[in-house]
Amino acid sequence: MTTMRAVRAHKRGGAEQLTYESAPRPEPAPGEVLVAVRAASITSGELDWDASWTDSFDGTGRDRTPVVPSHEVSGVVAALGPGVTGLAVGDEVYGLIPFTRDGAAAEYVTVPADVLAAKPARLDHDSAAAVPLAALTAWQGLSGHAALKPGQHVLVQGGAGGVGSFAVQIARALGARVTTTALPQDREFVTRLGADRVVDYSTDRFEDQVADVDVVFDAVGGDTQSRSWAVLRPGGTLVSIVQPPDPDAATDATARGVFFVVEPDRAGLDAITELIDDGRLTPAVDRVVPLAETPAAYEALGKEHRRGKIVLHVGGGNGD
Repeated sequence: MTTMRAVRAHKRGGAEQLTYESAPRPEPAPGEVLVAVRAASITSGELDWDASWTDSFDGTGRDRTPVVPSHEVSGVVAALGPGVTGLAVGDEVYGLIPFTRDGAAAEYVTVPADVLAAKPARLDHDSAAAVPLAALTAWQGLSGHAALKPGQHVLVQGGAGGVGSFAVQIARALGARVTTTALPQDREFVTRLGADRVVDYSTDRFEDQVADVDVVFDAVGGDTQSRSWAVLRPGGTLVSIVQPPDPDAATDATARGVFFVVEPDRAGLDAITELIDDGRLTPAVDRVVPLAETPAAYEALGKEHRRGKIVLHVGGGNGD
């Protein structure tokens, strides 16, 4: 087999540039694995990233078009590149594909072997594909950048979203007390995830309801981020995945601001897998769509309120 079905964009743009078509099947280079994709997951704003189109994060690198989107993958090892150890053909794996290379909206994808982890036994491939980017973002932000400790108080801004839903659960799993902002229709959802308190951001100003927070996990940005300094205790931390926090505001609040971009991380995925298989972490899947409907799925990302991730079902049976 030298070809496969894939979703590709031949020039830079949004969902309108994506085409479901025949494409060359990649071959694994040294240190890489060829994965037969069973499911992939898509991320809001992904088609706006310079890294999605070039080989650099700032857009100054080589143009990579035609490109394949979607950087969260769950699938089965189909072939090993030279020098790969610790994996075997037939292994069920999942992972976050580096952003400066083709993604998983295809029947096959090559992935550096060192970023893949064993798929959680508790999950089928569709559910597993919803995990890597969002869960690693929450894990790296809370466990790493915020150094969250048991007993601390966390405010998750946007707890019903793809990343926020993991942040609520991971904060709870790490022993924190969790408050989150959400719409009324999402109250029951985020409460099931582990939120101790839910603030309706459509009617209430969270800074009037919450105080003495140790960590703010900001998945919203903008005015929400600016207002979040008021709820932090002195010495607290605001971690944002949206935009760099204002250093002057951090100084005024006697707090620390952190902005970061998630990185592929096998060790982090192994920790997340343990939480999943122990029943302490569950991915939120908004919907599962066929690979051929990927363009419409990306279009929906910018228009619809969602609970969790949109997953692309690519091949094989659900859970095979």
